[in-house]
Amino acid sequence: MPVDVVEDPGFNRRQFLGSSAKNAAGVAAAGVVGLAESVARGRPSDVLRMGVVGVRNQGRRLAKAFAASPAVDVIALCDVDQRVLDVARKETCDVQGMLPRADRDFRRVLDDDTIDAVVIATPDHWHAVMAVMACQAGKDVYLEIPVTHAVAEGSQILAAAADHGRVIQTGLQQRNSAHFRSAIDYVRSGQLGTVRLAKAWTAHARKSIGCHTDAACPSEVDYDLWLGPAAERNYNPNRFHHNWRWNWDFGSGELGNWGVHMLDVACWGLEVGLPQRIAAHGGQFHFRDDRQTPDTLSVQFSYENCLLIWEHRQWSNHGIEGRSAAAAFYGDRGVLVVDRGGWKVYQTPQAMNAAGQNLLNDHCQDFVRCVLERSVPAADIHTGLTASTMCHLGNIAFRAGRELCWDTEAERFIADPTANQRLSGSYRAPWVFPGLG
Repeated sequence: MPVDVVEDPGFNRRQFLGSSAKNAAGVAAAGVVGLAESVARGRPSDVLRMGVVGVRNQGRRLAKAFAASPAVDVIALCDVDQRVLDVARKETCDVQGMLPRADRDFRRVLDDDTIDAVVIATPDHWHAVMAVMACQAGKDVYLEIPVTHAVAEGSQILAAAADHGRVIQTGLQQRNSAHFRSAIDYVRSGQLGTVRLAKAWTAHARKSIGCHTDAACPSEVDYDLWLGPAAERNYNPNRFHHNWRWNWDFGSGELGNWGVHMLDVACWGLEVGLPQRIAAHGGQFHFRDDRQTPDTLSVQFSYENCLLIWEHRQWSNHGIEGRSAAAAFYGDRGVLVVDRGGWKVYQTPQAMNAAGQNLLNDHCQDFVRCVLERSVPAADIHTGLTASTMCHLGNIAFRAGRELCWDTEAERFIADPTANQRLSGSYRAPWVFPGLG
């Protein structure tokens, strides 16, 4: 049943955001107030009207973060699961004092001319198709990562954004973090000496998802719309909420989950783009369940003058350098390790460090500013595509079982037609776009 929440017409949004209820929500938005007042004077409305598509986990957090901003009204939430939608609507209303509209079909959000921008926080297989449709509908886009499910989708998103003049920010929160920026500045300053090796990793003791047979889909779920462009398959709980990310049809494994974040940081510090060679080794060594993606993986990304190594373990909490998810830069004069909690330098005469900050709030604030100013976000679509493609290249190398050589200009593997077939996806009608199939 829908949540019965009614906004009090005598208690407006600005009053609500100034009250103790906002403080109890625990989401800081102070930096956006002056932004809205200074930038939005030329707009017909002093608020950005947003819709959020996919609100089970990250989408729900983003809805609340944007709702906490006086510069934003979250007016619509969308999810194919009515149960998820009901919870997210109530929580968002608790933050902004206004109940968002509920939609089961994202096309209603895109068709609403009063909505300026959309957040896309769906499973990976929907990201590119939905982003292209959002640009065509004249919406600016906050697109969760990985921004693509196949490498070839990137050019379609870029073309749609350019053709329709859209701002796209990707979910690489570290790009708007002061402590990540200061860490990268330190790496590039030369104080570590020459950096020839960087590592990025995650080590989390995840639970087994077990083995499940296909079952009847819950009545509250529009499963056909959830499948969208993916191949038609029977409903199975191990290919649905959360567990979809361990299935190749819908997700990109741990590389597309944590890898996209930490590999982006490593590339950022090394000042490199896509690699020349990729080799990956791993497998399903620990779990005996329905997951298809590897629970243990090591990927080597080789460049002309340096090496970048990714590692993940889904069965251990003991990470490299004592950090569960981080990036490290190894120079001949010192080592810098950075994660979401801060950064620290080792093997240097003077110890250097910095503490972490609220990543999500600063990232949301940057998107609001860039939409209002029509400027380029720190985590723009080009940055998001590079990080996402790194993950796809690693996954393709793992599935190929051999080292692959990448031609950045041609955007293809060199002399490997079998690996090149994995650069494109397949799309179920009617979710087919020219160039995506």
